[in-house]
Amino acid sequence: MKKFNPLRALRKLLNRRSFIALLIIAQITLIVLMLFRLTPGLQYLMTLFSVITALHLMTRPDKAGYKLSLVFLILLLPVFGGAFYWIFHFQTTSVGFRRGLRKSEERALPAMQTQDTRTKKPYADACGIAVESRRQMHYLEQHMHLPLYSNTQTRYYADGGTMLSDLLEDLRQAEHYIFMEYFIIESGKMWDSILEVLCERVKAGVEVRLLYDDLGCFLSLPPDYARTLRAKGIQCALFNPFHPFLTSIQNNRDHRKITSIDGKIAYTGGINLADEYIGEKIKHGRWKDSAVRLFGDGAWGFTVMFLQMWSFATRKAVDFEAFRPTAPTDPIRASGWVQPYTDSPIDKENVGEHIYLRMIEQAQQYLYITTPYLVVDDNMLSALTLCAKSGVDVRIITPEIPDKRAVHFTTRSYYKDLLLAGIKIYEYREGFIHAKTVVSDDTAAVVGTTNFDFRSFYLHFECGVCLYRTSSISDVKADFLKTMDDSRQITERDCKASLFKKLRQNIARIFAPLM
Repeated sequence: MKKFNPLRALRKLLNRRSFIALLIIAQITLIVLMLFRLTPGLQYLMTLFSVITALHLMTRPDKAGYKLSLVFLILLLPVFGGAFYWIFHFQTTSVGFRRGLRKSEERALPAMQTQDTRTKKPYADACGIAVESRRQMHYLEQHMHLPLYSNTQTRYYADGGTMLSDLLEDLRQAEHYIFMEYFIIESGKMWDSILEVLCERVKAGVEVRLLYDDLGCFLSLPPDYARTLRAKGIQCALFNPFHPFLTSIQNNRDHRKITSIDGKIAYTGGINLADEYIGEKIKHGRWKDSAVRLFGDGAWGFTVMFLQMWSFATRKAVDFEAFRPTAPTDPIRASGWVQPYTDSPIDKENVGEHIYLRMIEQAQQYLYITTPYLVVDDNMLSALTLCAKSGVDVRIITPEIPDKRAVHFTTRSYYKDLLLAGIKIYEYREGFIHAKTVVSDDTAAVVGTTNFDFRSFYLHFECGVCLYRTSSISDVKADFLKTMDDSRQITERDCKASLFKKLRQNIARIFAPLM
């Protein structure tokens, strides 16, 4: 007879989500009860410990916004603050997590290069790239080892429905492999149509791998969904499986969106695999998003990114060269250059933030930004306002209808500072805008997964592509202007607030890094 396991019996009575929620609540309750039972002497020692912890945080080389939020929180709860910080800081999983990720990244870096990127050095001059853009190219290539690619056709998508049509056709043409990595997957018209094609390609001998974030799909997929896909012949892995333990490592989510087909075609952008992204499901009004398709050498960069993350998630080594596509008989001819990038919270190099800062600094005539969240630190706020004060036409579109009310409230707290600097702010009236795009001067653009917020800049794994002198840059600009017509321009009068509301905004700004 099997030994009775009370935890297993409880788990059968509850679904996975409820079980995890109960365990987390139980852990918090236990910690609080233990701390409340402290003697007066121990309370004084714990308060002193919190002060020492706050001083320690102030000397760390972290972002000022993060330090301010944590120190404020610790001193707000002086008896428990220091203890809570160290309970979350020390985790048995974090060391192995970081070490494994670094190893997989080190193996991937050499594979990013192609024969073209190794031999062509005067690329920027030959392409007529401005000096300002070359600095960004140099940073990504020389410091982050993310090469530039030529011979790459690009197509920009202003909505998910158009992208899905092309994506399904490309998937049907796959000959060797299909790699997909997404933050959110949800059953519906979009995912079901993709899954049908994936199953067809598996039967045709095509290797299909799917990687999705466990927390991102926590409410949208059943807990045993990976097993279901494996039964269909699809190799499936979960990134950073969500466990019912109080660990800050759970903040590090895979927010990337990547599809790679035979290493020749790649998709990225803000679009996840759920019906609101193609207009089949009404969620916070009409969902507005964007994506970009690469056809040619640049697709290889996203193939390597996927394989690197797959290697980390599955703990298996990957032979990158086995997936490198053969050179086409007729090389693809296209104007401009593309530079795919990835951003990891583990290496302390804020690539996504740095790219946006460089785009802001290099703008000469105009700078157009779309982002669902605008929750930034003093450096980003200063860069945006200085850009506008220098005579650049800076415009930003955010949503009018929020998906997260606290984040939206904090986003609006920045409007007055931006407006006073001459920046034009618009709120998309039709619904929720989820697109993350930056375009400037008809010469450079960025399309990717990185929001203008602390979570994307410092906690999530993100990706995107920098476009230089490509034909699709004009499409990014045109989409911005069209979206602007569907938006309401914010005025200083809209930013007037009562004393109570200003207080709430100030508090929200303090805790913005923790949202």
